[in-house]
Amino acid sequence: MQAKPRHGESVARRAGRALRRVFASSAAAETEAVTRAAQAIQQPVTTGRQLAVSSIRGGAGKSTVAALLALTYAHYRSDPVLAVEADPALGTLPHRLGVREVRWSSTDLAQIVDPSMLITDLTGYLLPFTGGGWLLPGSQGSIGTRLDIDTYRIVMTSLRRHFATTVVDCETLPAEVARTALVTTQARVLVTPATVEGVLATKSVLEWMGGVHRGLLRTAVVVLNHTSPDGGIDVRKAAEHLGSGGAAVLALPYDRHLAGGGAVRAELLGERTREAAARLAAEVMDRAVSRGPGTQRGGGD
Repeated sequence: MQAKPRHGESVARRAGRALRRVFASSAAAETEAVTRAAQAIQQPVTTGRQLAVSSIRGGAGKSTVAALLALTYAHYRSDPVLAVEADPALGTLPHRLGVREVRWSSTDLAQIVDPSMLITDLTGYLLPFTGGGWLLPGSQGSIGTRLDIDTYRIVMTSLRRHFATTVVDCETLPAEVARTALVTTQARVLVTPATVEGVLATKSVLEWMGGVHRGLLRTAVVVLNHTSPDGGIDVRKAAEHLGSGGAAVLALPYDRHLAGGGAVRAELLGERTREAAARLAAEVMDRAVSRGPGTQRGGGD
């Protein structure tokens, strides 16, 4: 049994924000920032952009971040958006996207997909989620199911030309599919708890990525995920530590709705969370398109 979904912010916080908007000029600045983020998210792509989301350990919130990205892209973009569950053993992407019934999986699709198929043929094996996006589950709900590397490669290669944006919820590192995704996609997102231990572990992953190819860091984005309402680490210092090689570092604030689990409902997210999700989606798309730090917000085939 699942508890009733809560709004991401308390009533007091929402009331305080409304009052500040009445007596301050911050609303215009917030609108401008959202507009810039929307422009970056909506920028055209010549070939499909595939974006990997992973973490160094379970419980960091990677499936939640993958769901936020998929929902944000589906909301802002008019071309097809796909979410791929590549962590069927432990991931919660279908649950976070509100999908209740799973009929087909990546393994099923890999066995029948061929170059002659149209997107209308493929969507029969996919599940729709809010905003117009599509989900490809990693399994049919079997406990302990894993996605093998050959299936992953077949699916990702076959679907790229049909979907402008694909968000991949990977296994935690150092699993093989996660390592493959980090070096073969156009941008990669590393989710870490906003703790000292999380930052240190993620720094090690970034150093490994830099050793594989220095250019990988220019298309990497680290998400400092606040999973509790307490302050936690100094975000600025963490960003300086993790971003020295070229990776972007963004914070995702604590949100009661996300912390409660269940399907992510945009109308219940706190405003700071919605803004952070838009900034994250914009930064990731910038880096996926231009293969370097984003240019739309001073920060980029």
